[in-house]
Amino acid sequence: MNTTRRKFLKISAFLPLFLTIQEAGAQTNPSLRAEFKYQGAPKGDMSCAACLEFIPGNKDAGRCRVIPGDDEISPNGYCTKWNSM
Repeated sequence: MNTTRRKFLKISAFLPLFLTIQEAGAQTNPSLRAEFKYQGAPKGDMSCAACLEFIPGNKDAGRCRVIPGDDEISPNGYCTKWNSM
């Protein structure tokens, strides 16, 4: 295969974008999870699914307004920032 320098530069210019897209996926925010004592199980009737800060995602996980950068919040989870009002 005879690849010219110009073709190589065109292809390599898009490589970082492609790699970023491939790596994008589920993320967690361990420091805020620890600070708010997040756990994957509800505390009595208090669960993320019943919290006003919870943003539903797919059936297994969602996001939370008080834990930015984390899209692996369980609807059955709980943290100390639970809010019903």
